[in-house]
Amino acid sequence: MSLTAFPRPERRLHVAVDSADPRERGRQRGGLIAEGLHGALDVYDRLFALAGIAEGTVRDDARRALDAVDAFRPALREQIEGVAEGAGVEPWRVAALNARTEILARGRAVPPGECSTIVRRVPVPGGGTTHLGVQTWDWHVELGASWHTVDSAGGAHRHVGLTEHGILAKIGVNSAGLALHFNILGHQGDRVGGLPVHVLAALVLEEAGDAAHAVELVRSAPVASSGSFLLFDRERAVLLDLSPEGVFEVPATAGATHLRTNHFLSPVPARREKTWLYQPDSGERYDFLRGRLGREPATTHEELLRLLVTGPGEPPVTCVPDPEAPLGRRWASLATVLLDPVARTARILDGTPAEHADRPWYELRA
Repeated sequence: MSLTAFPRPERRLHVAVDSADPRERGRQRGGLIAEGLHGALDVYDRLFALAGIAEGTVRDDARRALDAVDAFRPALREQIEGVAEGAGVEPWRVAALNARTEILARGRAVPPGECSTIVRRVPVPGGGTTHLGVQTWDWHVELGASWHTVDSAGGAHRHVGLTEHGILAKIGVNSAGLALHFNILGHQGDRVGGLPVHVLAALVLEEAGDAAHAVELVRSAPVASSGSFLLFDRERAVLLDLSPEGVFEVPATAGATHLRTNHFLSPVPARREKTWLYQPDSGERYDFLRGRLGREPATTHEELLRLLVTGPGEPPVTCVPDPEAPLGRRWASLATVLLDPVARTARILDGTPAEHADRPWYELRA
């Protein structure tokens, strides 16, 4: 079924903010997303309820997450509260969005979405190499209108990319030439209480000067939930498994390639993985993409993009929702993102990889 059966805006909201004051930066963002934020909150309220998480629990979890953010990086709490002020909602509501991964980990009725990511070292004309990245962002189709492109300046580094309404950051590249692809994983110990993984993404994009610095920041953070960060600059790419048991680096595969779907690639956290969330799907997508990468050189963004195009009878790297599935189980590739750390660009397709010739592209430069 085509994604065109589901509503998407004709023109995606772009949010540009610039202030050295983190609360003011948040206020600017909140004012720009205020109208769409309420729709996102409504969908998440339904997802939390479907997962059996009472509103009081969501509120308490959100406040605990906000306290954890404040303890580690008070400026990020200022941003979250500024978004709430600018949008005219209670701070815990925006905090719940930024901690939605951790809160939803409480239940089993709403599995997370699926994403597929490739970062590869490629030759540069005239000599040398760099890294290029491509990713599908797969999430609940009901949130197809609840994300925006972002250009955030005023922190240590300007960063551009995409994120959901109310969430500080997700996927992007910064003005220092550090790029971040982000996938969700699932561990039995996932919980609220540490720095939410989406807030950690914002921290990395705002502060990291290169991949090595980004890894230091991630390892220093009090993480209590799971995710995967693929961090790269021109010289280096690092794939990390984040989990309540620690942060683990995953070696590159053949051809200086890093490949990620949605299962742990490190043995320690894999022992307590929530295998029911993604398997066998994640493993099938991983093996399928690894086979394609072995057969095709793919040294440009366009070639990497084509690797993510799948159809009937193939693993759903290009993810199209099942219209018969209930709320919480209709996933779609809501966006496809190409990152180039040397050019400091994020090219964002408002659609699946298969729609690259038909749906809008947005190019942002940090």
